[in-house]
Amino acid sequence: MKKVLYSVSLCLASLSAAAQVKPFQQHDRVIFVGNSITEAGAYVSYVYLYYMTHFPDRKLVIMNGGIGGDKAADMYRRLDYDILAKKPNTLVLTFGMNDTGYFEFNSDDADKTARERIEASRRSYEQIEQRLLQLPDLQKILMSSPPYDETAKIKGNYFKGKSKAMQEVVAFQEAAAQKNKWPFVDLFRPMTALNARLQEKDATFTMIGPDRIHPGNAGHLVMASLFLKSQGLSGQPVADVRIDGGKLKQAQNCKVSGLNASAGKISFDYLAAALPFPMDTVSRIWGNDQKQSDALNWIPFTEDFNREMLAVAGLPAGDYRLLIDGHPIGKWSAAAFEKGINLATQQETPQYKQALSIMQLNMRRMETESRLRRYYWVQGNFFDKKNMRMQDDAAALDSVRQQAQKDGMLRYHEENYETAMYKELRTHWQEEIDLIINLVYRLNKPVSHKIEIVKI
Repeated sequence: MKKVLYSVSLCLASLSAAAQVKPFQQHDRVIFVGNSITEAGAYVSYVYLYYMTHFPDRKLVIMNGGIGGDKAADMYRRLDYDILAKKPNTLVLTFGMNDTGYFEFNSDDADKTARERIEASRRSYEQIEQRLLQLPDLQKILMSSPPYDETAKIKGNYFKGKSKAMQEVVAFQEAAAQKNKWPFVDLFRPMTALNARLQEKDATFTMIGPDRIHPGNAGHLVMASLFLKSQGLSGQPVADVRIDGGKLKQAQNCKVSGLNASAGKISFDYLAAALPFPMDTVSRIWGNDQKQSDALNWIPFTEDFNREMLAVAGLPAGDYRLLIDGHPIGKWSAAAFEKGINLATQQETPQYKQALSIMQLNMRRMETESRLRRYYWVQGNFFDKKNMRMQDDAAALDSVRQQAQKDGMLRYHEENYETAMYKELRTHWQEEIDLIINLVYRLNKPVSHKIEIVKI
């Protein structure tokens, strides 16, 4: 497994080397604009959770600007009233999955249709580009779509040639970014390469999901990790403590004080500058049983982003118990301590439990935000086309109810719209999101802990 992860890591690093994105800073307002993959929200929330835990003093806002079914043309149409109205100073734009089509690839003129759709996508993107060029203070980041899984040996949703069409969209996105000197984040190529590598062992494997289109929670973690890599954040530890012969040799991103080494015991006070990244073990995307933790078998996420290392050399041979604030965490040999224990993988540490509370708050924030995204789905996919955008009156509600009787997707959004149509309630939801963010940045501050290593 280590060999696979190492080779995959090299592959990802080489494929994403060109994507250099400025890390987010204090008070940034970042919005990710995309389709249903973005609206699902997982990769956006994982990026946010990384910042919440690894930069607890760097308060920023990361927003979801995804709407299911969107193509570049749809994103252009809602750019001002939905996206720019949220006053971002950083915009991440991704499209391509819907632009290239689906069942069209099963027709006799698939190549011609694909070319037409690619050109339509390019023209719509150029409209977005011209609007964004009018905003010099807005940081623009182009990001490719994750891939359509054309190679998994599974049934359903097989559209031969769709991946090739998506490659052409990725190519013009990258060229546009280079032309404008905007950062570009490539998800498509490294995820395609990783998926193919994993399919060498199991032809039915898919990093995306059973519909070949929408990644599950694990796929979203891969997306988040590639984005964080593009920001140069790979390799930054939560903390790194190294003790040798009872003396402190290194304390990276943390403070160590009161170090006391005696026969059979070492103790010290430890204050990290960050929290570990908590790993979710529940499948949360409908129709896809991937868990976020599944991605740990595919990519070296822990090595890249989640190392809270405690290494103690010079201990006499034998087994030792690790206690934090008097609570037993586990036991390891002297050799294991010399190699180093990654506390970020120990779910019983108080700092991990603190990070779990931040993860839960972040999920509540995402759930509330999703109600707003579903409201804008109705605006973008229904009212925009009826010239009733943001009308939100009795006539609008009647129109939704009537159309929902024969439109399954609108029917799914109908109940949410019946409440979200009231501006006062949407304002309350936004206030709830703001309250959760403020709470996160009160509760995410690392605290000092007493570390003890005691010979058994």
